[in-house]
Amino acid sequence: MHKRFLITAAILGALTVAMGAFGAHGLKAIVPPEALTIYETGVKYQFYHVFALAITAILYEKYPSQTLINACACFIMGMLLFCGSLYVLTLKAATGIEWLSFVGPVTPVGGLFFIVGWLLLAWGVKKG
Repeated sequence: MHKRFLITAAILGALTVAMGAFGAHGLKAIVPPEALTIYETGVKYQFYHVFALAITAILYEKYPSQTLINACACFIMGMLLFCGSLYVLTLKAATGIEWLSFVGPVTPVGGLFFIVGWLLLAWGVKKG
């Protein structure tokens, strides 16, 4: 199981670097500065949690438990919901498509997944 999470972390890490480069070079010309800040926040949090996912997967080898698997799942869901919603809000700023605003309330839900992931990581290591 930990190998799948490590592979996922590696792929998400590569994607995060590509998205950061796109934000720094391509996106800057087509969105206002406040939208770029939102995008950069998504990239930053995604990168942090790629490392959290990788570390948790490595720790699973030493402390195998469902708790650490759940922590990995929470980090992935947090990236999808928190970071993904920030990317969609940036897309809204770039295109002007108003109905994309529906994702705004999704952001804090993704943040909760991040928080729960970190707490599960702590609990899983403590139990192990």
